[in-house]
Amino acid sequence: MNEPVIDLTAIGAVVFDTDGVVTDTVRGHAAAWKHVFDAFLRGRSEPFDLRGDYLRHVDGRPRLDGVRTFLASRGITLPEGAADDPPGAPTVHGLGLAKDQVFLGEVDKYGVAAFPATVALLHELRRRGARTAGVSASLHGRRLVGAAGVTHLFDVLVDGADAALMNLPGKPDPALLLEAVRRLALPAPRAAVVEAALPGIEAGRRGGFGLVVAVGRDGSGLPHGADVVLADLGDLTVRGRVLPLTS
Repeated sequence: MNEPVIDLTAIGAVVFDTDGVVTDTVRGHAAAWKHVFDAFLRGRSEPFDLRGDYLRHVDGRPRLDGVRTFLASRGITLPEGAADDPPGAPTVHGLGLAKDQVFLGEVDKYGVAAFPATVALLHELRRRGARTAGVSASLHGRRLVGAAGVTHLFDVLVDGADAALMNLPGKPDPALLLEAVRRLALPAPRAAVVEAALPGIEAGRRGGFGLVVAVGRDGSGLPHGADVVLADLGDLTVRGRVLPLTS
């Protein structure tokens, strides 16, 4: 892996996956999924594993994709159901809605925190002329960023509600990331992506971004497809200032 540097003479914008990179929500998401899946799996299969199952099948994916992908890994198929299914109903939508209910209950009770190192990096990037975008597969991405008090640090926010409205496929497809740089009016090779989940790292690579940074806060190292892997964004150095685009 290369030295952990963002060179703003080459990179004009940075796109952050908000969940797990900006907001400290990954543990809450994982715990909510475990609560819902363990109840569903009782008598059917082994309990949901917070490291293996969450990281391989759910983390970084849109909620319903996460349900489908995890259940497929256990050889379980459920009917899709509909958005008005009761939370916990034995359908893809029912399990997704149950997870949403549990997670948002925790958010309402405990709030949302932003990672200090990420906030410091956002301030430094903007001070040096870089534009910033936040992306989230969650339908509640804007709500969570707002709850953490960092909305003002982004020029653009694109979340799962935008993806649903525009019919954008979820990661590892790069559509969500590419929509963010489209709104920033920059080509992907002039932008960096900061991700904490494997589907997001793959999306950054497939989208042709100029730099893909993987941050693994548990120190496990996230890899393949990332140009830079680090445990904390406080270890990332920003150099230079954003220069005007030239033909």
